[in-house]
Amino acid sequence: MEFSLFAHMERLTPDQSHATLYSEFLDLCKMADEGGMRAIWTGEHHGMEFTIAPNPLMSLVDLAHHTKNVRLGTGTVIAPFWHPIKLAGEAAAADLMTGGRLELGIARGAYSYEYERVMPGLDAWEAGQRMRETAPILRKLWQGDYAHEGQYYTFPCSTSSPKPVQQDGPPIWIAARDPNSHEFGVHNGFNIQVTPLWQGMEEINSLMDRFNAACATHEGPRPKIMLLHHTYVGSDDEDVGQATRDLSRYYAYFSAWFQNKRPISQGLIATLSDDEVNANAMMAPDNLARDLTVGTKQQVIDKLKRYEDLGYDEFSFWIDSGMSAERKRASLSRFIDDVMPAFH
Repeated sequence: MEFSLFAHMERLTPDQSHATLYSEFLDLCKMADEGGMRAIWTGEHHGMEFTIAPNPLMSLVDLAHHTKNVRLGTGTVIAPFWHPIKLAGEAAAADLMTGGRLELGIARGAYSYEYERVMPGLDAWEAGQRMRETAPILRKLWQGDYAHEGQYYTFPCSTSSPKPVQQDGPPIWIAARDPNSHEFGVHNGFNIQVTPLWQGMEEINSLMDRFNAACATHEGPRPKIMLLHHTYVGSDDEDVGQATRDLSRYYAYFSAWFQNKRPISQGLIATLSDDEVNANAMMAPDNLARDLTVGTKQQVIDKLKRYEDLGYDEFSFWIDSGMSAERKRASLSRFIDDVMPAFH
């Protein structure tokens, strides 16, 4: 099993400098590169200080100048926010500028807050249909002249300019959850990204079952599957306990953004009280200690071995957590120095 880092800038209060946050983001990415991780993933979000990432391709092109070996992936672009010709061309340009290190993760998007502002009237179902129309078009535009007439996009003969550095274009990864999404990705020869969030081994198992079922009905080569999961490697039990409390607060805010009911000003959601955070029993610290990839060194190794035994090809260390930069660096350092060697 290979390892990667999934990271964004995350701003919790107005007094935090974006310049400082970006410097801290770069520091984590350099650690991942120097520590031998396979890839760095960063996503696309709009108008949200909770996750600052308006254009992942721009971030990855800059990361190419600060890293040497690591692959650079979008985790993920929101397909309905891009015209296929625009996405094909900009991804190809990013592949050129990164020296052929780009990987393209694609999703339908998750936040109705973003749909309302970028494409009013869009819902999750239509977003998924747009993603399924867009993804196969990209390879055709990378290959050469292609005309398209579909449900959402129609254009005369066109092509990607420039062309990608990588033969056949950057590897494409599809964010999948339901069985139909797994089948779409696998049957089109795309790799699969899965994010089980807070539901633990039951969902980690079920997502792999859906992937395997899709592979069983596909005659081509087996694509890769990556597990993205919140991760923290603590120095001791007390440190792990603090991490689970931090992650419980993070997920309370995640849920508030997802529900899209709370007031938002200057990209910051209205502060949650301790009572509001504690009211979400599903995301209580003890549950997250059980269901996320958190623990001391050996506890994390044991969890990762279970994922590896299930057949996951890559594990992505999701570091967004609302924790300080110092605690993020310490956890990532322990992961690189103490956990990854157990899988070499």
